[in-house]
Amino acid sequence: MPDPAVPPTPPVPLTALLAREDLGLRQLAGPSAEDVVVHWVHTSEMADPYPYLLGGELLLSAGVHIPDAAGAGTSYFDDYVSRIVAAGGAALGFGVAPVHDTVPEGLVAACASRGLPLLEVPPRTTFSGVARAVWQLMARARLAELRHVTEAQQSLAAAASRPDPVPSVLRQLSGRLGGWAVLYGPEGAEIASAGRKPGDEPRAALTRLAAVVGPARAGAPVPSSATDSVAGLHLAAYGLGAGHGFVLGVVAAQRTPGDHTVASVAAVLLSLLTGEQQSGTGAARSSALVRLLLGAPPEEVAGLLGEGPWLVVHARPDGDGAPGPVAASALGAALGSALVDPAGDAVRVLVPAGRAPEPLPGWTLGVSAAVAPHDWPTADTQAARALARARATRSPLQRHSARPALADLVPSQEAAVHARAVLAPVTAHPALTETLRTWLSLHGSWDRTAVALSVHRNTVRQRVARCAALLETDLDDPDVRMELWFALRHV
Repeated sequence: MPDPAVPPTPPVPLTALLAREDLGLRQLAGPSAEDVVVHWVHTSEMADPYPYLLGGELLLSAGVHIPDAAGAGTSYFDDYVSRIVAAGGAALGFGVAPVHDTVPEGLVAACASRGLPLLEVPPRTTFSGVARAVWQLMARARLAELRHVTEAQQSLAAAASRPDPVPSVLRQLSGRLGGWAVLYGPEGAEIASAGRKPGDEPRAALTRLAAVVGPARAGAPVPSSATDSVAGLHLAAYGLGAGHGFVLGVVAAQRTPGDHTVASVAAVLLSLLTGEQQSGTGAARSSALVRLLLGAPPEEVAGLLGEGPWLVVHARPDGDGAPGPVAASALGAALGSALVDPAGDAVRVLVPAGRAPEPLPGWTLGVSAAVAPHDWPTADTQAARALARARATRSPLQRHSARPALADLVPSQEAAVHARAVLAPVTAHPALTETLRTWLSLHGSWDRTAVALSVHRNTVRQRVARCAALLETDLDDPDVRMELWFALRHV
């Protein structure tokens, strides 16, 4: 039997047609309608309809072509049904009246013998009414498919913007498909997964399927996707387009219209998340790193990374837990930079000033002033302090303010000498210095300082009291606070 040249429309389950009370169709022979789908409707009174069928049709006939001599002892009905089956017809609908009062018994026997579903179309039901019902069911299925795909695209895109983008995308995909989704690394190991894990046999089969779309071998073409079925489960593997050998695998109990599109969207997002960003070539970044390690000044190597000036961004994900490398890479992608450093609880990103960050869902950002390369260390400090203020004030983004101040009237060297003299008792204790700086920047708020430093408020009180004792001064005095703030800006 040839494969049906089916149209790009959702098939209609034969059971859905039989369930339409307005049609009154009744199955007389053939296999269970549960396993039969209809792709289109065709009406023909030809004795040999084979040349006019593409496959997948519900063929409708009133039996005009049946000769009077057809019946017991002839092969007419068997020949007729065999040609429909050979053409890939999905089912046969026989209209009762005006030509025949009943469905011929020979036709019922031939359909039962050849495994072709046979439907009785009652006199009150027109063939055009059957065709219209099929188109209505197709339109309804298409609308449901589009809604399924659209909602999945939106949820997958939202998941990709979270601090844990790869696990979030896999969780959304497994939930949408009602199965298991897994990301394989270039060596074939499972990096991350979500959903209910299948048994050993389907997992082993999916691993083999992933190898089919994995890293290309010399001169060997590699398909972008592959499918299989094992133990009643549908398997699919998608090669990610970043060129690093990552593969998305999916196992689902059933495959509904639109699932392939949804999985393809997830594959595109995972390609972006696992791929290297194009804000500078890897070779240029490697060259810049080597030159810095060998003692070249930042301004000499900055040209390899792109045009300046530059911003330093410090970011922390909302919630608990430190960001992983994939989350850091996704943050860099959102900010338009591949210069990312996941340092402890925060991620540092070097961003061209022309790409000033905006608030990102799931992240708290601190942004420095735009600086030249030789001021990168200063900008790093500015971004860290801006992030601390953002977390303390529960705002998604804080920028360093670079407006001129009265402190700029004092030469920097003299200011530094004065600062060292004033703060000498506490500078030997970095925790005290940073606590004092944060506490003053937040106008003496114990709670906000505790949030910014990730310590208990009683710890803040103890440290500030210790600073007051070491400095032998009254920290409630606004003049004292102003002098200390001035000094802290120069250490």
